[in-house]
Amino acid sequence: MYNTSFFKKMLVAASLVFLYSCDKEYNAIGDELIGDNHFDLLQYSSDVVAYNQKVGPIQSNNLPLNALGIYNDGAFGKTTANFATQIVLATPNPTIGEEAVIDSVYLTVPYFSTLKTTNADGSHEYELDSIYGADKAKIKLSVYESGYFMRDLDPIAELQENQKYFTDQNADFDNLKQTLLNDNADTSQNTQFFFDSEEIVETTKDADNKVTTTRSVPAMRLKLNAAFFANKIINAPTGKLATNDVFKDYFKGLYFKVEDAGSAGSMAMLNFKLGKITIKYKAKTAITTDAETVKEEQSIVLNLTGNTVSLLQQSNANTDYTTAVTNPDTSLGDERLYVKGGEGSMSIIDLFSTPGQLETIRQNNWLINEANLVFHIDTDKMATGYEPNRIYLYDLNNNRPLVDYYNDATTSSDTKKAKYVFDGIINKEVKTDGTGRGLTYKIRITNQIRNLIKNADLTNVKLGLVVTEDISTTNTTVSQIWKTPINVTSVIPSFYIQTPRSAVMNPLGTVLYGSNPSVPADKRLKLEIYYTKPN
Repeated sequence: MYNTSFFKKMLVAASLVFLYSCDKEYNAIGDELIGDNHFDLLQYSSDVVAYNQKVGPIQSNNLPLNALGIYNDGAFGKTTANFATQIVLATPNPTIGEEAVIDSVYLTVPYFSTLKTTNADGSHEYELDSIYGADKAKIKLSVYESGYFMRDLDPIAELQENQKYFTDQNADFDNLKQTLLNDNADTSQNTQFFFDSEEIVETTKDADNKVTTTRSVPAMRLKLNAAFFANKIINAPTGKLATNDVFKDYFKGLYFKVEDAGSAGSMAMLNFKLGKITIKYKAKTAITTDAETVKEEQSIVLNLTGNTVSLLQQSNANTDYTTAVTNPDTSLGDERLYVKGGEGSMSIIDLFSTPGQLETIRQNNWLINEANLVFHIDTDKMATGYEPNRIYLYDLNNNRPLVDYYNDATTSSDTKKAKYVFDGIINKEVKTDGTGRGLTYKIRITNQIRNLIKNADLTNVKLGLVVTEDISTTNTTVSQIWKTPINVTSVIPSFYIQTPRSAVMNPLGTVLYGSNPSVPADKRLKLEIYYTKPN
């Protein structure tokens, strides 16, 4: 007669071996488990303390992605995302020609989109990604010539460090804004702007009146003031276009300002580095073989690849949110964890909060098969808002990823879902129409716990929990400093909190059940450990 309980345990153990075959240490343990009957697979739940921490103004210059727009979230409040960037000449010191006359000036910044349909006439239909708010919700968008010079190096640091810019510096740019550039009579270009999923269609005619149609992906495409660029670029004073260093001082950049336009608004994540200004004009050139009176079509391209800063303003904050982040319970933990990107909030987590708990596990010589933190979403508070697709856990003491992050080599065709063993990806309820809401997030910290148990000299560091836009190495290992540093003195040595770059980019937030004893047991945050020990 077979012991069904035993075989159930072996099945679980074998499954764990399969999932963690990349982990050499676990393979050895797994071999022992399968090879004999001296071990039992057991579960242990360890208490943790998790509490809220307000994130104030934070470094936000030169992010890979930037938010633009207005997003109202019932659980958190209103976020207004403005943006400023330097611009550079794609080709410095251009030869403009004589008697130049501008035909058009367009600013183009592509959206994140997916091709859905190709029609018989060659047109395409797209679905936009990373847009938050009602479809075609209106905002007032103003693009100004910036009057604020964004220097590369910090004079306070004797020009030995890069200059830092912060989320709360909107007033600096707003007070120095110059000419309004998107002043076209078409209100969809400014006072009634919306993020449009329509492809960009351009038609041109050659000398024989042959029409050529060019189609490109959806983008923010704004017609800019031609007279301004005729004066600023075509008729620029001598030497101002010679090099980009000179040019960035002469033309300090663009400032994107958003305001309410009578609706709830919407917000987009954009890669402004792919943006450009294209100046099309006609001029006489020295190389033409035509008559002197003939002007040839020319263009000058300005790229949005200089220094940038994301400018975030928070308003109309939800009362529960404000109370939670300003009055954290650092002893027992908070009932709800409010985790929001940008100038928002995070959670701080202390593992093995019960005195002597970690020491007992060490003495028992447990072999750790798996360790997880499972975060349950407060589905009532998050019933209507957009949910972050991922949360991220890191070593707060040292402002760096955990060992489990580094050990996870899994990849995905969707780069935002890489390192899926480390996880943190939202788990949603299954609905056939795709409207299922989030239920949980799970983060594996198996190796973090193994190392703590094996090495008594290791510090049981505090962990930081944030939302993330992108879990790639460059966005999670690079930390952004706080404008007003928070010095955590409860541990030795003390440390200043920093936030991963990926969290600063993400405008979304989520509300999670915390660790306070008042939270129902089935929702309360705990450290779940699966282990084996000799009989």
